[in-house]
Amino acid sequence: MGHGAGEGPDRLSLRLTVRVTPKGGRDAVDGWSADEAGRPVLKVRVSAAPADGQANAAVVALIAKALGVSRSSVRIVSGETSRVKRLEVDGATDAHLAQAVGTPPG
Repeated sequence: MGHGAGEGPDRLSLRLTVRVTPKGGRDAVDGWSADEAGRPVLKVRVSAAPADGQANAAVVALIAKALGVSRSSVRIVSGETSRVKRLEVDGATDAHLAQAVGTPPG
Protein backbone atom coordinates (compact mmCIF):
# COMPACT_ATOMS: atom_id res chain seq x y z
CA MET A 1 0.00 0.00 0.00
CA GLY A 2 1.24 3.48 -0.84
CA HIS A 3 0.77 6.66 1.06
CA GLY A 4 -1.77 9.20 -0.11
CA ALA A 5 -0.81 12.84 -0.56
CA GLY A 6 0.06 14.50 2.72
CA GLU A 7 0.52 11.26 4.66
CA GLY A 8 3.53 9.48 6.03
CA PRO A 9 6.53 10.39 8.14
CA ASP A 10 7.57 13.34 5.95
CA ARG A 11 4.28 15.14 6.44
CA LEU A 12 4.71 18.53 8.09
CA SER A 13 1.90 19.33 10.46
CA LEU A 14 1.47 21.75 13.33
CA ARG A 15 -1.13 21.72 16.10
CA LEU A 16 -2.03 25.05 17.57
CA THR A 17 -4.49 26.36 20.17
CA VAL A 18 -5.94 29.81 19.56
CA ARG A 19 -8.20 32.05 21.63
CA VAL A 20 -10.37 34.13 19.34
CA THR A 21 -11.85 37.56 19.97
CA PRO A 22 -14.62 38.01 17.37
CA LYS A 23 -15.70 41.51 16.36
CA GLY A 24 -12.23 42.66 17.44
CA GLY A 25 -12.12 45.58 15.02
CA ARG A 26 -9.40 44.11 12.82
CA ASP A 27 -7.78 40.80 11.91
CA ALA A 28 -4.57 40.42 13.90
CA VAL A 29 -2.41 38.08 15.96
CA ASP A 30 -2.12 39.55 19.47
CA GLY A 31 0.64 37.25 20.74
CA TRP A 32 0.96 34.39 23.17
CA SER A 33 -0.78 33.75 26.46
CA ALA A 34 -1.33 30.68 28.60
CA ASP A 35 -4.54 28.90 29.50
CA GLU A 36 -5.52 27.94 33.05
CA ALA A 37 -3.39 24.79 32.78
CA GLY A 38 -0.34 26.76 31.63
CA ARG A 39 -0.51 25.57 28.02
CA PRO A 40 0.43 28.11 25.32
CA VAL A 41 -2.50 29.77 23.53
CA LEU A 42 -2.14 32.15 20.59
CA LYS A 43 -4.45 35.16 20.97
CA VAL A 44 -6.05 36.33 17.73
CA ARG A 45 -8.75 38.86 16.92
CA VAL A 46 -10.94 39.03 13.85
CA SER A 47 -13.33 41.73 12.70
CA ALA A 48 -15.94 39.15 11.67
CA ALA A 49 -18.88 38.26 13.90
CA PRO A 50 -19.17 34.66 15.13
CA ALA A 51 -22.37 34.14 13.09
CA ASP A 52 -22.55 31.71 10.15
CA GLY A 53 -18.93 30.61 10.56
CA GLN A 54 -17.60 34.03 9.51
CA ALA A 55 -15.21 34.33 12.46
CA ASN A 56 -13.94 30.77 11.90
CA ALA A 57 -13.26 31.54 8.24
CA ALA A 58 -11.43 34.73 9.25
CA VAL A 59 -9.31 32.81 11.78
CA VAL A 60 -8.37 30.22 9.14
CA ALA A 61 -7.44 32.99 6.67
CA LEU A 62 -5.42 34.89 9.29
CA ILE A 63 -3.42 31.85 10.43
CA ALA A 64 -2.84 30.72 6.83
CA LYS A 65 -1.51 34.16 5.91
CA ALA A 66 0.69 34.39 9.02
CA LEU A 67 2.25 30.97 8.34
CA GLY A 68 2.46 31.34 4.57
CA VAL A 69 0.27 28.34 3.77
CA SER A 70 -2.96 27.97 1.83
CA ARG A 71 -6.31 28.28 3.60
CA SER A 72 -7.03 24.65 2.75
CA SER A 73 -3.98 23.68 4.85
CA VAL A 74 -5.60 25.07 8.02
CA ARG A 75 -8.32 23.03 9.74
CA ILE A 76 -10.26 23.67 12.92
CA VAL A 77 -10.11 20.27 14.64
CA SER A 78 -12.04 21.27 17.76
CA GLY A 79 -13.83 24.26 19.22
CA GLU A 80 -15.74 25.39 16.12
CA THR A 81 -18.36 27.10 18.29
CA SER A 82 -15.97 28.08 21.09
CA ARG A 83 -13.58 31.01 21.50
CA VAL A 84 -10.78 28.51 22.14
CA LYS A 85 -10.05 26.45 19.04
CA ARG A 86 -7.57 23.71 18.19
CA LEU A 87 -6.12 24.07 14.71
CA GLU A 88 -4.07 21.73 12.59
CA VAL A 89 -1.89 23.29 9.90
CA ASP A 90 -0.37 21.19 7.14
CA GLY A 91 2.93 22.33 5.68
CA ALA A 92 4.04 24.21 8.81
CA THR A 93 6.24 23.41 11.80
CA ASP A 94 6.96 24.91 15.21
CA ALA A 95 9.84 26.77 13.55
CA HIS A 96 7.45 28.39 11.05
CA LEU A 97 5.17 29.35 13.91
CA ALA A 98 7.99 30.88 15.96
CA GLN A 99 9.20 32.86 12.95
CA ALA A 100 5.69 34.14 12.17
CA VAL A 101 4.34 34.97 15.66
CA GLY A 102 7.14 34.38 18.15
CA THR A 103 7.97 31.49 20.43
CA PRO A 104 5.23 30.20 22.71
CA PRO A 105 5.83 30.60 26.45
CA GLY A 106 7.03 27.63 28.46
